Amino acid sequence: MDKDLVKLIRKSYNMNQRDFAKAVNCSFSLIALIEVGKRRVTKDLENKIKVAFNLDRPILTTSVDDFFEKTS
Repeated sequence: MDKDLVKLIRKSYNMNQRDFAKAVNCSFSLIALIEVGKRRVTKDLENKIKVAFNLDRPILTTSVDDFFEKTS
């Protein structure tokens, strides 16, 4: 999962970074740092996002570009 996919998921739920962080039980600053590319998404955070938003594994392992390429 990359930073763009995190942001896409967050925005698709119309959430700000603070609400998204609460939903996945992590700090707001971690989400902010991920979205600007200063931190990477850990497997633990990826799993928390998957559970919080009931997403399946194939979506989480693709990049945003790959996701849109596969769906068009």
